[in-house]
Amino acid sequence: MTRLNDTEKPNERTQTAQFESVPAPNCSDSHKDLPLKQALQQYSKYIYHILGLATVIILWGYDLVVVGSITAVDPFLRDFGEFDRIEDGEEKWIIPAMWLSLWQAMPCVGQLVGAVTAGRLQDKIGRKTCLLIGSVITALSVLIEVMAYKAPSVNGKRGVFLAGKVVQGCALALVKMVTLTFVSETAPTCLRGAAMAIFPAFNLLGQLLGALVVFGVNQINDKTGYLIAFGVQWVFSIAPFAMAFMLPESPAYLVREKKIDAARASLVRLYAPKNNIDELLQNLTRSIEEEHRITEDITYAQCFKGTNRRRSLIVIFANLLPPLFGLPLLTSSSYFLQQVGMSSTYSLMMLIIGIVVGTIANLGSTWTLSHIGRRRLIISTLLLAGGVWGAMGIIGCVPSQGYTPWLTAALLMLVIIVCGLGVWPTSYAIMSEVSALRLRAPSQAIGGIAAYISSIFTNFVLPYLYNPDAADLKAKTGFVFMGCCVLAAGATWLVVPEMKGRSVGDVDRMFQEGVGARESRKWPSRGLKSG
Repeated sequence: MTRLNDTEKPNERTQTAQFESVPAPNCSDSHKDLPLKQALQQYSKYIYHILGLATVIILWGYDLVVVGSITAVDPFLRDFGEFDRIEDGEEKWIIPAMWLSLWQAMPCVGQLVGAVTAGRLQDKIGRKTCLLIGSVITALSVLIEVMAYKAPSVNGKRGVFLAGKVVQGCALALVKMVTLTFVSETAPTCLRGAAMAIFPAFNLLGQLLGALVVFGVNQINDKTGYLIAFGVQWVFSIAPFAMAFMLPESPAYLVREKKIDAARASLVRLYAPKNNIDELLQNLTRSIEEEHRITEDITYAQCFKGTNRRRSLIVIFANLLPPLFGLPLLTSSSYFLQQVGMSSTYSLMMLIIGIVVGTIANLGSTWTLSHIGRRRLIISTLLLAGGVWGAMGIIGCVPSQGYTPWLTAALLMLVIIVCGLGVWPTSYAIMSEVSALRLRAPSQAIGGIAAYISSIFTNFVLPYLYNPDAADLKAKTGFVFMGCCVLAAGATWLVVPEMKGRSVGDVDRMFQEGVGARESRKWPSRGLKSG
C-alpha cells in the first residue's frame, strides 16, 4: 500500500520557504477569515456566477435518480422488464438483476471516459468550450434513450437504452469535471466550503425534480410517461449550453495560457468592484509561476510525484466517500423500497420526501462547513450514518411486518440528513482544497476516474444484494454500508489533514513540510506576504 505521508525529496525542503511568500491566488489575505455572511456580501458577484454554474449540476442529479426511479414505473417495467409473479391479484414485473446492474454500472464506464478526457481537454481548449461540448453530447444521448422503445425485441430495447446512458455518462462527467475545476480554481478561501456545498445541494435539487417528474408520469398508463421523463433532460441540457456562453473563462487557465489581459477581464467579471483586481491578478500570477517552477509539466504523471502523490491520493479518497456512505442506494431508494415491500406510489413519495429533507440538510451544510473542521465533520457524520445503517440492517433481520418498509424509509431519510450536513458536502470541499492549483484539472479528473470506477463496481453489485432474483438481502443491505462508513471514518482520521480556513499557499506549505493528518489541526498557518 502506498504511504500517504511520503518522504520529502531533498529539494522539497528548500521549496517550502518559497511558498511562504506566495499569496493565496483566490482572494486577498485580509478576506480569508471573513465570516460566511460577510464573505457572501464581499463576493456577491462571484456567488451569482457560481449559482448560475451550479444549475449544470441539476442535470447530473436528475440523471442519477431517473434510472433508479423509472424502473418503478409500471409501463416501463412492462416494456423493458419481465413478468415475475401475481401478487394480490396484480401482475408484478421486475427488471432482471443483470440489466439493472448494467444500467446502473455501465454509465459509469462512460463517465470514466469523460473524466479521463476532461483532464487533458480542459487545459487544451479551456473550461467554457468543454462545457459546450458536454451539453451537445448530452442532448444527443437523450435522443438515443427516447428512441430505445422502438427496438424490435425487449433485449434490443434494453441495449439501446444502455447505449444512451453510456454516452450520457461520458457527457455528464465532462460537464461535472469542468464545473468542479472552475469552482476549485476561483473560490475564495473564505467561501471555499460554502461554494463546494452547492454541488450536493443542486445534485439533490436535480434528484427532486427527477423524482417529481417520475411520480407525475407514474399515473400515465403507457410509454408516454417514461418518454416524458427522458425528454425532460433536453430542458436541463440548456443550462450547460447557456453557461458556456455566459460564464467568464477561468482566470487561472488564462494566466497559464499567458493571456493576462483576458485573465484580468475575467477577474473583473467575477470579483469587481468590491475587490482589488490588480492584487488578485498579481497573487494568481505569482502562485502559478511559483508552482510552474516546481512543477514544469501539467500531466497525470506529475500528480503522483513528490508531495503531489499524497495530495492526489487524498483527492481519490474524497471522491470515494459518497459511495462509501451509501449514496448509490439512496439514489435508487424507490426501487429498493419496493423490494422491501412498499408500493410503487408510496416508494416514489418517500424518495421525494427524502430528497427534500436532504436538500435542506445540504443547504444547512453551508453553516457546518464554515464552523466545523473538515476532519471532525467527516468522521462524526460517517459514524452516525454507520449507526443508522446498522439499525436498518437489524430491522431486516426481523420478520417483515407492515411497518418494516416505513421504518426502512425513515432510516434512509435520516442517513441523507446526517450525510447532507457533513460528509457529502465536505468531500467536495476536500476535493477542491487539497490539490496544487496548477494541477487542478488533472487532479479533479483523477478523482473522478476513481469515483466512476467505484461506481461501476457499486452499481453493478448493489442490485444483486437486494433484488429478489439474487441475494434478496432487502433491509439487511444496511449492514454493508455500516461497515463501509466505519472504514471510511477510520481512513479519514489517518489520511485527511485539516484544511479549513487555509489559503492555497498555506496548504502548499503544509504538504511541503510533510505535516501529518493527525497533527494538521494544530499546525499554524502563517500570514502570507504580498510583496
